Amino acid sequence: MRLQSLLYLPTALAASLTLQIPSSPALPNPYTLPPSTRASLSALGASFTAPLSVQNTFVFNNVTAPGSYLVDVHCATHAFAPLRLDVAEDGTLAAWETYRGNDWDNKGEVYASREFENGAKGFEVRVLGGKNYFVERSKFSVFTILKNPMILLGLVSMGIFIGMPYLMDNMDPEMRAEFEERQKSNPMNSLLGGGGGQPGANPMGNFDMAAFLAGSGGEKKSEGSAPAPSSGGGGGSGKKEKGGRR
Repeated sequence: MRLQSLLYLPTALAASLTLQIPSSPALPNPYTLPPSTRASLSALGASFTAPLSVQNTFVFNNVTAPGSYLVDVHCATHAFAPLRLDVAEDGTLAAWETYRGNDWDNKGEVYASREFENGAKGFEVRVLGGKNYFVERSKFSVFTILKNPMILLGLVSMGIFIGMPYLMDNMDPEMRAEFEERQKSNPMNSLLGGGGGQPGANPMGNFDMAAFLAGSGGEKKSEGSAPAPSSGGGGGSGKKEKGGRR
């Protein structure tokens, strides 16, 4: 009796799992997957791997139960969504969608268990899409330059700068006179132009900062204040110099 119980012990502590790759818009023909595609079950104390069969399935035999595993499908051309697989003591299988980097108890959508043609039970894995290892170099296009906001702002400013004189020439005389009158009464013009001698104007409007920094104003003042030499004094000094030389 004891020997008979030992024979049933491995079957009670092991389970079988089958994973199938169905056809999907991301992978219309699963038979095009490379033969190096494999699936893995990972846990803290156990790890199982299974190759891709000709029926597009991964078969795991003697999976330790009970246990909780992370299901990954490793493929060079396509990416697959990971699963969380829980195996109960009686061999019951349950799977949920899981998310990398999150808590292990953060379960996603429940995967429905399926029974395949050979009587095996398991789940269908979901294809996320194809893997792209290369980035296509973008081609040069003038429209990409024109879409730059700084280029658009410069073009608009240039258009206003070039088109404003033509707009002023073609403007109605009365409207042009009214426009010039409004420009004269604009406080910004008096501020930028120095006031033009109007009452209340800024006295610093006519101040030449460049001339002040260059020192030209002080030279003009010194030249105007210098006394003119007298002719008599110059002759006398000349005679004295001649006498001294003799």
